[in-house]
Amino acid sequence: MFIVELDKPINDTISTDSGLELYIDTRFEGSEFKHRITDGPVIATPAKYDTGVEVGDTLYFHHLVVMQEGQKLTGNDKSYFVRFDPESPVGNQAIAYKNKEGKITPLNGWSLLLPTEEEEKKESVLIDVVSLKEDLPTKGVVAFESEETKELGLNVGDVVGFKENRDYRINIDGKEYYRTRLMDLMYVEEPIES
Repeated sequence: MFIVELDKPINDTISTDSGLELYIDTRFEGSEFKHRITDGPVIATPAKYDTGVEVGDTLYFHHLVVMQEGQKLTGNDKSYFVRFDPESPVGNQAIAYKNKEGKITPLNGWSLLLPTEEEEKKESVLIDVVSLKEDLPTKGVVAFESEETKELGLNVGDVVGFKENRDYRINIDGKEYYRTRLMDLMYVEEPIES
């Protein structure tokens, strides 16, 4: 297990340009889920596993760590457990970390993907097609490498396909990524030669 220290589990305030801090009632503004905190400084690393993560690094984790009172360390309201098991990606809540130099590395069982630029759909001048169903993403671009992505032969920039509904979002340094389990990646797209 990792232990992270968080000032609060939900980001329920915003600051104006003048420095005024405003409270967001998360019951109405996209819910607690939209405003959950999914990163924090590491204060303890798993003793059993060599993860490369050090105390002081930033850990990115699954939203369940802080949801519904989260997994608090007994006797300390600011410290939260983050489950880590390199043998079971399903039980691994630690997604990635950023070291003190700013390098981001996915942890066991996870990949971080950037959204792809989907091909523009051809539009008809005669018929306006209305779709009530949103097309869910099933592709992404490998954003960061890890030992596991290297073992799979994946490189940063590769376009990979994944199972539908596996595009869980996470925000890292103001940029949105898909946090996708490696076991949900299905293929690597070959570049089209012109």
